[in-house]
Amino acid sequence: MSWRLNICFISFCTLFIASLVNLFVGVYFCLWDISYFIEWEVLSLNSMNIVMSLLLDWMSLIFMGFVLFISSMVIFYSHNYMEGDPYISRFILLVLMFVLSMMFLIISPNLISILLGWDGLGLISYLLVIYYQNFKSYSAGMLTVLSNRLGDVAFLLGIAWMLNYGSWNYIFYVNYMFNDFEGLMIAWLMMFAAMTKSAQIPFSSWLPAAMAAPTPVSSLVHSSTLVTAGVYLMIRFNYLLMDTGINKYLLLVGGMTMFMSGMGANYEFDLKKIIALSTLSQLGLMMSILSMGYPELAFFHLLTHALFKALLFMCAGVIIHNLGDCQDIRFMGSLILFFPLTSCCFMVSNLALCGFPFLAGFYSKDMILEMCLLSDLNLVAFIFYFFSTGLTACYTFRLIYYVMCGSFNYGSCNVMYDESWFMLKGMFCMVFMAVIGGSVLSWILLKTPSMICLPILFKMLALLVSLLGALFGYQLSYFYYSLPSLSLKMGLISLFLGSMWFMPYISTRGVYIYPLWSGPSVLKSFDQGWCEYFGAQGLYSMFKKMTIIVQSYQNNFFKSYLLFFFIWLFLLIIFY
Repeated sequence: MSWRLNICFISFCTLFIASLVNLFVGVYFCLWDISYFIEWEVLSLNSMNIVMSLLLDWMSLIFMGFVLFISSMVIFYSHNYMEGDPYISRFILLVLMFVLSMMFLIISPNLISILLGWDGLGLISYLLVIYYQNFKSYSAGMLTVLSNRLGDVAFLLGIAWMLNYGSWNYIFYVNYMFNDFEGLMIAWLMMFAAMTKSAQIPFSSWLPAAMAAPTPVSSLVHSSTLVTAGVYLMIRFNYLLMDTGINKYLLLVGGMTMFMSGMGANYEFDLKKIIALSTLSQLGLMMSILSMGYPELAFFHLLTHALFKALLFMCAGVIIHNLGDCQDIRFMGSLILFFPLTSCCFMVSNLALCGFPFLAGFYSKDMILEMCLLSDLNLVAFIFYFFSTGLTACYTFRLIYYVMCGSFNYGSCNVMYDESWFMLKGMFCMVFMAVIGGSVLSWILLKTPSMICLPILFKMLALLVSLLGALFGYQLSYFYYSLPSLSLKMGLISLFLGSMWFMPYISTRGVYIYPLWSGPSVLKSFDQGWCEYFGAQGLYSMFKKMTIIVQSYQNNFFKSYLLFFFIWLFLLIIFY
């Protein structure tokens, strides 16, 4: 089939046009403060009505536009990245179903219709994680889907509690739910569901494991779809969180997630897992600022993060693709000489992640940190915010040194130096958005500029922390074999910090090792012991003995028959 009739081309054109329409309409709605609440009666049978509710406001339309734009670029990029796959049509259809599930979730003001998208994201993410069919993918997919099922259970319980209000349209009740116990329970359940979907502590281990999916899927999932679903849900339920007072717990969880993932990324050597842990760090930042009562600011950072994170995964995909599926950054180095255009895109996305001035990440991240300094934060939250910002710059510059600088450490000469134009075209569009996206969004979303008055030290603190983190990350990666490594001296602490606080072990080995260990003893003592005696084998032996006894009485014993007949006759006369 020719390229013009290819499913990739058709999907790309459809999604790209839809994204432009949504973006322009969303900007119009934002500027004129317009919202549409649509109820579509799908089915009316006797006295039963099935109604589909849609909420079209500036937030849902702009978010849909970003999701569709990024997914169109990812599909364009996938045409070349997945060209050797005989089942590329299946892959594209799965990605389109994934995007459709996200659309359901974004435009729904109703918990039932949100559940369609919520469960669709969980199911299709499982299918995409196990796309490369091997043992590692199956394990990662199972961890992903079971972690997300915990949140689905909380979501279903929240739907049950919403019955107390007479409708599942939470958008009508979210402003005054805090007056009663039902509202408090719904707030806790929604927060729990968002924590599992957005991989907050203690449900963080599935996010790096989901890197078993193809890189285009990672680019889509970790930028604007699956992991941001929980943040988007909390933005919609922000009033309920603040009024019930449980936002302080979310602030603690988000800060711990930021800190844990930042430390873990500095110990990681897998390219995709480092980027996944950076996603986890940014999700913790979004949850933290959301819990302080700034939902628009969290939404602003969600959009800017989607732009440069999708680009970062695309660049990582080109590098992995050309290095024969090698993901270990210790085998890279000096790739700027072999992939100059990809390296430029990689540097732009990394600098945007660090909050480099006037790139996309700067506008949202700098404002978040300044609003934190302006708020009544305690010392723990202050350390979480600024230390995690330094860690972001630290692992980013460590990654840049290992991948772009230094000596070329790849063991084989069988390296393709092919920067495909198909992949580069998609990446150039994302670079353009990663450079101008932050400023354009700040002009649209923040109609009146915020005047944040701080002392000069506090004003420069974010930049200072980032520079110190970058310097430390460079020094961390720039050492010789003769130098004593501090992490080798503190082995247990390094293992603890580098393994996400042992969460992957607790989520996997910690769950199944004890049942497997106790299984043989339970089998011998219970299943093959008392259960055999009182169960099937015991009943079998008892009935067998009774049958032998009864059969012995029936072997032509005329006296026995006659005796039983007289006994039966005697009992009949007595009782009647």
